[in-house]
Amino acid sequence: MNSKQIIILAILLIYMVFNVVIGILASRAEAKANSKAGFLVNYFAGGRSMGGLVLAMTLIATYTSASSFLGGPGLAASWGLTQSWVAVIQIGTGFLTLGVIGKKFGIISRRINAVTISDYLNARYKSPAVTILCSLALVVFFITQMIAQFVGGATLLQTVTGLPYWAGLLLFGAVVIIYTSFGGFTAVVITDTVQGIIMTLGTFLMIFFVFKAGGGMSHMITTLDATNPGWRFLGLGQYAPKGVATLAPGYLISFWVLVGLGLLGLPQTAVRGMGFKDTKSLHKAMIYGTVVVGILMAGMHFAGAFTLPLLPKKGLASTDAVIPYIVMNIMPAGIGGLFLAAPLAAIMSTVDSLLILASATIIKDLYLTYIAKDKKAVSDEENNHLETAEDKKMAKKVSTASTLLTLAIGLIVMILAYKPPSILVWINLFAMGGLESTFFWPLVGGLYWKYGNKYGSLAATIVGVATFIFFNLNKIAPFHIHEIVIALIFSGIAYFVVSKLTKREPDPDVLRNCF
Repeated sequence: MNSKQIIILAILLIYMVFNVVIGILASRAEAKANSKAGFLVNYFAGGRSMGGLVLAMTLIATYTSASSFLGGPGLAASWGLTQSWVAVIQIGTGFLTLGVIGKKFGIISRRINAVTISDYLNARYKSPAVTILCSLALVVFFITQMIAQFVGGATLLQTVTGLPYWAGLLLFGAVVIIYTSFGGFTAVVITDTVQGIIMTLGTFLMIFFVFKAGGGMSHMITTLDATNPGWRFLGLGQYAPKGVATLAPGYLISFWVLVGLGLLGLPQTAVRGMGFKDTKSLHKAMIYGTVVVGILMAGMHFAGAFTLPLLPKKGLASTDAVIPYIVMNIMPAGIGGLFLAAPLAAIMSTVDSLLILASATIIKDLYLTYIAKDKKAVSDEENNHLETAEDKKMAKKVSTASTLLTLAIGLIVMILAYKPPSILVWINLFAMGGLESTFFWPLVGGLYWKYGNKYGSLAATIVGVATFIFFNLNKIAPFHIHEIVIALIFSGIAYFVVSKLTKREPDPDVLRNCF
């Protein structure tokens, strides 16, 4: 390990320890200030007290991941600005998510005292089958996505510090697992806010040093025109100059669905709508989020497209190594450490959100709802009516179980991540597609169509996930259309057709609570 690697490692260690400390302290302060809300609301929904900036940052930090700072910009080095077509659609995702489902989720979750997506699904469809099926799918795809993030964090530490992969995995995993397990949702959103700021700063640092090392934009454009013809071409395949490799129209449209419209079906972003303080905070978050995600996505992919002249002529082992290589070879040690806190922040912020929601799903949606024997004590804990010794015993049990389960899930994911897969962007997108196939129509259809019912929801989930996995495993892509588009189309047809065929008058409780 050379001196530069030691400096970078020290900076990253300080940053990670800072996240642990601030996360746990913020969680304790929030729990004390909102003691009347009860453990479940505080641990899994942060007491519903997020302001505009915090809401925007946690939404963005949850969405951005290893692929946002490593995989995507790395692909842009070889694909050029064509990769920007994939990235640019993401700019409006925060605005879209909060605008379409955020406010309705906030209102409904307060009516039914919901702290998880499955709470909403249970109130909307009144079906244990819907709740259990969606909960199990959530846990499976969350674990898949977390594996990609753990691999990303460990690989990043290995690449830039010289630590063995196992040591990077242990260090990264320990930090995230500790502050998430002991701090809960508040620790997640507070550290997400810090990480969002770090990611924004890191994006500007990357742009500055790439152009500085390349001799300025004009010189780099000339070099790229000579070494990678067509790198700045933004058209579709049939309009491309001869010999220029571009993405097919179906491929581009598919990614616009996967990382754009389809995000309405991601439970980890949708659940943010349950935790904001008031409507004013929501509206501020929509503006802040759009600006910040625009800087992150457009900025990092734009910088990535210009990195090719700075890479070794023999190439690198993987596109995931492009950004770490740039940092280690063109940035001063101190600045490099500060920048690397940005992709590390993106990875940590994704993991902590998935981890807390996976824990919430198992404890709140499966154990307390269907397994716990004392239903009255559970109900009293949820509503903070801890009047008897049995109630208080239940509250303590839930608190301990939630912390231990979060620790256990984190450790399981860490073990599974020990043998890393290649190219983080693809495994991350597979997990995203699986989640969208599961939740898109039960969530969006359930919010806006009162005749959607449990049969339609079950059909949509089963058809969506089965179609997605079948097309993915068999590599079927008609007209280069990604399986997520086909899965969402089939899932939507199933939702509306089956709901129509089993049409019943909406339950009065559902109408009162959800519309």
